Amino acid sequence: MIEMFVPDLSRFASGIIAAGQAPPIGWIAPFALLLLCIAILPLTRRASHWWEHNRNKLLVGLLLGAAALWHYQSRPFGVLLHNDVLVRAMSAAGVPLTHAHGHTATPPGLPAALGALGNAMMEYLPFILFLFSLYCISGGIVLRGDLPAHPVTNTAFLVIGGLAANLIGTTGASMLLIRPLLQTNSERRHVVHTVIFFIFIVSNVGGSLLPFGDPPLFLGFLRGVPFLWTLHLALPWACMMSALLLIYYLWDCRVYATETLRDVARDEQALQKLRLLGSVNFLWLAGVTAAVVLLDAKKTMPGTNWTPPSFLREAVMLALVGASFLTTPRGLRHASGFNFVAIGEVACLFVGLFITMQIPLEILQARGAELGLTKPWHFFWMTGILSSFLDNAPTYLVFFETANAMTQDAGPGITPLLDGRYIRQDLLEAISLGAVFMGANTYIGNGPNFMVKSIAVQSGVKMPGFFGYMLYSGSILIPLFLLITLMLK
Repeated sequence: MIEMFVPDLSRFASGIIAAGQAPPIGWIAPFALLLLCIAILPLTRRASHWWEHNRNKLLVGLLLGAAALWHYQSRPFGVLLHNDVLVRAMSAAGVPLTHAHGHTATPPGLPAALGALGNAMMEYLPFILFLFSLYCISGGIVLRGDLPAHPVTNTAFLVIGGLAANLIGTTGASMLLIRPLLQTNSERRHVVHTVIFFIFIVSNVGGSLLPFGDPPLFLGFLRGVPFLWTLHLALPWACMMSALLLIYYLWDCRVYATETLRDVARDEQALQKLRLLGSVNFLWLAGVTAAVVLLDAKKTMPGTNWTPPSFLREAVMLALVGASFLTTPRGLRHASGFNFVAIGEVACLFVGLFITMQIPLEILQARGAELGLTKPWHFFWMTGILSSFLDNAPTYLVFFETANAMTQDAGPGITPLLDGRYIRQDLLEAISLGAVFMGANTYIGNGPNFMVKSIAVQSGVKMPGFFGYMLYSGSILIPLFLLITLMLK
């Protein structure tokens, strides 16, 4: 069986799986079913209560992940291993691996299933530990106070949140700022538009400049995109931010003029000076940033010949989480409503997504050029549309691999990846913008969206339903996305 795989390994390893070795299209069903569960079950009255428990999300993800691994167990050829740690582990276990053209593949059967599971976990663990670190450390920073809810004040919140999202992630920035923003506007009657623009800017568009900003960009970093490459998105980011902030300011000025004199007077009187508590956690967040930049196991540490060992980065981030819990004033997280439910939901959903997505990723490596996606705007809209209704992180990965399969050699307009591969820069820009920007189109496009909605509802804000929110996003965001399309080469 090993010999059956060897002749085609060079084509497989170069990023183009031979047609006879690409998984049948029907095997994307576990991935598609899991995405449908994420999109539909929260909206179904009978199923929503069952689905809200994280253990049920984990159960569904593991069952569909097991179905995907059955494909690897039963197919007549092996799987490429994506990580040197995994190669060493399987070699130590006595698995007869095949080496060709700088790549390593398993034999068919159980080793292929274990290899696919290992590939998934080697990407899942750094991803979830990074999010966990940002979530826990930023949860120890609490901003308290009540400012006058003027349009300038609210716009300043959105500006600060959009910038902060690049440093502590859209999840961290959303957690840090949504409660003080709601407290500031608690005397006003019209708050819905403010929360919606907060989702647009802080929970999505703002986090486009650094890999920490949004999960898709961090996945790209894990796939070999240089750390500062995301600064190529600065111009579209600045255009979207400026347009959204201007629209919001004009909108809020008009709405503020309709507030009753009584509510305005209450707002002016109920003032509390802003207080930032738990500021020691900014030190730990800086440590996470340093760990991500410096402790990359794929390259030597800047200024040295030392290559950090695998998972040292993740170990340091967990140590910083521990330092955060030890140094944050006792009771501060509890008083601010911090819990592990939201990050637990992400962990339970993504373990299934990372396993089931291995099959569509292989298919796209083999047949990506057949999709008819040739221009950047094709990738922008296709990635964006799927990111609107599915999770934007796996959607980004799918089209990242498609673009990678379409890029064969280095040259002008090509971005070298840290793992030795190449990808067209214009396609990578389009995919990144589509995943991050259009995650704002629905409540389910990005993790923080639903979290912000839930906190707003708990604070008494009557947020629109799923399709009501889309009326806002469709009328505000889609025209701006058409302008972004014109900027793509």
